[in-house]
Amino acid sequence: AKKDRIQTRSDWMKIERERGISVVTSVMTFEYEDNVFNLLDTPGHEDFADDTYRTLSAVDAAVMVIDAAKGIEPRTLKLFEVCRLRDIPIITFVNKMDRESRDPFEILDEIEQKLALDTAPITWPIGRGKTFSGTYHLALNAVRKGDAEKERTPVNGPDSNRVAGLLPENEREAFIEELELAREACRPLDIDAFREGHLTPVYFGSALRNYG
Repeated sequence: AKKDRIQTRSDWMKIERERGISVVTSVMTFEYEDNVFNLLDTPGHEDFADDTYRTLSAVDAAVMVIDAAKGIEPRTLKLFEVCRLRDIPIITFVNKMDRESRDPFEILDEIEQKLALDTAPITWPIGRGKTFSGTYHLALNAVRKGDAEKERTPVNGPDSNRVAGLLPENEREAFIEELELAREACRPLDIDAFREGHLTPVYFGSALRNYG
C-alpha cells in the first residue's frame, strides 16, 4: 500500500495500515458551527461489505466519494442503490483532482445519467492534475488555495487577481468561461430536494492533500 494511504486517520488496525484499506467502520467526531458531527468511515472493499451495509442503516446522510479519473465504479453504484432504498441524502466529493482527471462537466453528467440524481456543484476546481491549485465556491465567490489555507478568501469574481495567480496564464480564460458555464447550466442547491434524496451537492478536491 502507498505510504499516504497508510496514514489515513480512521485506519487504526494493523491490517488496515498495512494494506491501506478500511476493514471495519471507524467513527470520528468533529464540531462545525456549533454542531457536532459523527463521521463514519466505512470499508470500501467488497470483502467487508456487511459492515458498510449495517452502517448505512443508521446514518442521517452519506458522502459519496468519486474518483475524478475513473468516475462512478460498480461498487459505488451498488452502495448508492442501498442509500436510495433508504432515502439517505447524499453529498458527493469528487476526489483526486490533483491527478489527471476527467472534465468536471462529464463527471456531473455521469452522476445524473447513471444515478438519476440531480447535481448542484458547490465548489469548482481551479485547474486539474498538475495545475490543480484550489477550489472556487460558486455561491460565495470565494477561493480556497490548496492545502496551505483552511479558510476561504472572498474575491470579486473568477477574473480576480487572486484566481489568476493560481493558474497558468494559458488556462485563465478557459477557467473563467468554464465557471460561468457551470453557473448558467447547473442547478442551484435545493435543500428540500437534497433531504429527499433527489439532488446531491458536489464538491471537488483532493483527500490526499486534505482540501476541497
